[in-house]
Amino acid sequence: MLTDKQIQEIRSRFRIFQRKIYLNTCSQGALSDAVQTGLENYIATWHAQGSPWDTWMDRYDEARAAFAQFINATPDEIAIVTSASAGINGVASALNFRDRKKIVMGEFEFPTMGHIWLAQRVRGAEVQFVKAEGNSIPAVNYEEMVDRNTLIVPLTRVCFKNGFRSEVKAITQIAHHAGALVMLDDYQDCGTRPVDVKAMDLDFFVTGTLKYLLGPPGLAFMYVRKELISSLVPTVTGWFAQTNPFAFDPQHIDLSPTARRFESGSPSVPNVYAAVPGFEMLRGFGMENVEGHIRRLTQSLLNSARDLGIRTKTPADSVGPLVVLQCKDSTLLVQKLAERDITASNRHDGLRISFHVYNTMDDVKEVAEVLKKNIDLMVLDPAGVGSYD
Repeated sequence: MLTDKQIQEIRSRFRIFQRKIYLNTCSQGALSDAVQTGLENYIATWHAQGSPWDTWMDRYDEARAAFAQFINATPDEIAIVTSASAGINGVASALNFRDRKKIVMGEFEFPTMGHIWLAQRVRGAEVQFVKAEGNSIPAVNYEEMVDRNTLIVPLTRVCFKNGFRSEVKAITQIAHHAGALVMLDDYQDCGTRPVDVKAMDLDFFVTGTLKYLLGPPGLAFMYVRKELISSLVPTVTGWFAQTNPFAFDPQHIDLSPTARRFESGSPSVPNVYAAVPGFEMLRGFGMENVEGHIRRLTQSLLNSARDLGIRTKTPADSVGPLVVLQCKDSTLLVQKLAERDITASNRHDGLRISFHVYNTMDDVKEVAEVLKKNIDLMVLDPAGVGSYD
């Protein structure tokens, strides 16, 4: 468990807290001194050597190994891509829909997941969406739709618009029992708690650095279970997907035997330099400590919302990191928070408050005070407790 002193020491490494209460990590993580130094180190090598590709490729491989360790995978199972979309597209291009045609996903997926798989309909895919029940999707709803004609089940860990956390273990078991693959999108959660892709028995796992991994935009990582790699031949490809990118042979395809076959063009070297310090910081804090701290902050805000009679979209027992409160005018409420130097975001009728290890109970109190003063902008629950309908 992190002490108040430790939290303040962590917070001091993020300059934004000198002037703001930052509660928008669900959109972009705050910039730390370590990540800034990583970017400066990249610039220094560029200044000093011009084009030190050997040095940059060493850092590129270090990032792969660091992320693999972060999620309990091997480096050969990790692809470094420019976005989650790029990784998902690579997998989609490697699948065929002759024997199994169905793609089953919940309606809470981030739009890019829906868009990519819907685009596969011209190749024979049949996309079906699992319906929600209010602000949740019970695992049993997947069981009713996943069958022997299902090829893959894309699954979000935490919904970006209401903070709902999927029953990953149960849904993965349902999919695998039917012989279907599972792809977990962990963009809205990775960096807030320990991750073990082996324990979760996942086939694919994708996330990016710009949120809770505390890095920049423009970089993402994808895990591909090693037993699957050789059977998948992506047609979305490029020179860094080859066994030896520097062979410079345009007349032959020689895909890497590792998950690098899902990469494409030149890597985003500046973002590679910035990503590794984020991983190192989080590991230094202790992921169990990060998880516990976020849980306490989340529960404190949910309790405050309940006491104020505010309707929540996020389940009352949520462990975070995202809390979504239902509003009559969420855009105006974000503005009201900004007037108090509190940065948050909104989606549709929901105010989004997202916590990370650098937030404090004082942050929660400040938000609760703004909510109380602007209670007319909130949707109230007559029962005084969160409603999920």
